Amino acid sequence: MLSKRATLSASDLDIPWRYVDPGPQGRYDPDTNSSGVITQFTSAENYLVQKEVTEYVKANVEIHEQVLGYIYSTAGGKELPAALAAHLNEYWKPWKPLSGENIRITGAATALHEILGFSIADPGQGIMTSRPYYGRFELDFGMKAGLRIVAADTPVETCLQPGVIDAFEETLRKAKAEGIEVRALLIVNPHNPLGRCYPKETLIGLMRFCQKHNIHLISDEIYSFSGFDSTEPGTTCFTSVLSLEPQIDEGLLHVIYGMAKDYAVPGLRLGALITRSGPLLRAVKSLIRFHNPSGPSVAIATAMLYDRTWMRSFIKMNRERVGEAYKYFTERLSRMGVRHLSHVNAGLFGFVDLSPWLSEDVGQGKAAREQELAQCALDEGLFLQPGEEHAFEAGWFRLVYTVERRVMDEGLRS
Repeated sequence: MLSKRATLSASDLDIPWRYVDPGPQGRYDPDTNSSGVITQFTSAENYLVQKEVTEYVKANVEIHEQVLGYIYSTAGGKELPAALAAHLNEYWKPWKPLSGENIRITGAATALHEILGFSIADPGQGIMTSRPYYGRFELDFGMKAGLRIVAADTPVETCLQPGVIDAFEETLRKAKAEGIEVRALLIVNPHNPLGRCYPKETLIGLMRFCQKHNIHLISDEIYSFSGFDSTEPGTTCFTSVLSLEPQIDEGLLHVIYGMAKDYAVPGLRLGALITRSGPLLRAVKSLIRFHNPSGPSVAIATAMLYDRTWMRSFIKMNRERVGEAYKYFTERLSRMGVRHLSHVNAGLFGFVDLSPWLSEDVGQGKAAREQELAQCALDEGLFLQPGEEHAFEAGWFRLVYTVERRVMDEGLRS
């Protein structure tokens, strides 16, 4: 007999397509399981530089006795927050330099989402974002903290532009009319799933919007070092919200970061909250005991961040490889006649329009038509996740392109 909350949480496992399951065939591998299901297009993981990271760790990281004890890993210890602060000061160039005191380390950014939601809002209250959005936010903020994602219905081409603030004003008004108190505005910059960056003008407008309504502004910047030079005109370079002169009470401004994406080490399970809010830092500190990182993860991340020569070289290499993969991916899509979102210069994924392959029976509804297409793809050995990014229009899928070239070629043939 389970609790009501555990029963409700477990029921999410029954939602079609919500969780990646390759079934009895297993996950595709060109060398060891060529008959498996290609699931790599759905998980935002960077396979392009994992070899280099692995070689660095083997050659440079020592797991000494303290690493295996409590004190080293509790809240990330003292060295990791300081090393991350120095790293972000170099690349983000914040308005005021960061110190380790502004940072709390958790066991993965996913855990941090839950902690943050628990700390700034009560069950039933809302976190607002624009559509399309990363669907797992519903689980991260909702499953235990009990918060609701309140989405502004915004077209793909305009949801990062300054005009999105008008949509947020209207969505906030509607939420209040429905009895939902919105406690925060959540953005992802660079954006997931669009792979675009927010213009400075929009970031400034969002700070002013949140200040006006006295709500928190949360900027998830976990893909900030996965940007690349794009030959497409009209792209916007990444700007951290912390680099701008604050247009908001700094107690309402928080940034989420982590090691999983930019450094191809999701297995380290390291997240970071960056904020100057004393009350929030205290609240997070009280909850970290349930989500402490492991000592070996802290040791690896600290070594990587302190080695500035290696880190600068790695970031440069990573950006080049992500850019090359994006170019190859989009050229293949164009030859296949598949439309994709343009003006992209960041992230690990492309936003692809598969609406021409949807059933013409619009009476089925958006979800049913996308699931039918996903089933057709699965029958050919390719796993897609319909509706996971909550696009305003039917047929949009996020496809991860930072995969091994052989995997990409096989997936696009499916």
